Amino acid sequence: MIHRVALLPVMAACLLSGCNITDVDDGRPESAREFPEADRPVSSLGASQFASERARDDRREAVTVMDLANIRKGMTVADIGAGEGYYTTRLAERVGDNGRVLAQDIDREVLQRLGSRVERERLDNVSIKLGQEDDPGLPEASFDRIFLVHMYHEVTEPYAFLWRLRPALNPGGQVIVVDVDRPTDSHGIPPKLLFCEFESVGFKLAAFIRRPELAGYYARFEAAGPRPDPADIEPCKQDLVAAGKADASADGAGDRPDRIIET
Repeated sequence: MIHRVALLPVMAACLLSGCNITDVDDGRPESAREFPEADRPVSSLGASQFASERARDDRREAVTVMDLANIRKGMTVADIGAGEGYYTTRLAERVGDNGRVLAQDIDREVLQRLGSRVERERLDNVSIKLGQEDDPGLPEASFDRIFLVHMYHEVTEPYAFLWRLRPALNPGGQVIVVDVDRPTDSHGIPPKLLFCEFESVGFKLAAFIRRPELAGYYARFEAAGPRPDPADIEPCKQDLVAAGKADASADGAGDRPDRIIET
């Protein structure tokens, strides 16, 4: 991370020479600079396996999530941050031969291993794509469900990422998030902060559920209204969200277990 204090001499030099402050290299991708910067720390990239697949199956994690998301035969689904393919392989079986699964990750080596698994298990309805930290790179109007499972807290540019993800949904499509209620630099994200970031780019919370099978929570979002211009996006202030002052529509969803919101 580049500390802002270290940028002060560079900024002073820019002022003297007349260069544009926005040209200062702050470590952000050039393609993300029209979007606001996230006011939160970001977890380092974790292991590509959140936990052993057997342990996750023993507590029926994937089955529970797919049931909550109403995954059916023939659907088209994207698994973002697919890792070693725990959800990819199970989604491929659930949607069947007439469905499609796009597995995406930003780690080339992980995708190579996943590609080998897809070939080994003969998952003909799965395709693989390399993404970027601020752009999932999904084709427009293509997916009934987009899954972000135990990965959203690693997204360094959430506003650019979600803004570019939204057009990939089919009419009535939904984004499914599974994560853990803890600080964003500890491989989780508080629900109210999650709600706020999604709302900022034109999503509405459709469901929020805590279940022991998930070792965390499940949230479902739908597109609502027009997508805002990048310059009009209001970033979420972490301190205000932590104090419970953001996203009053959540109605305390992040405050107690087994709370269910359906809209």
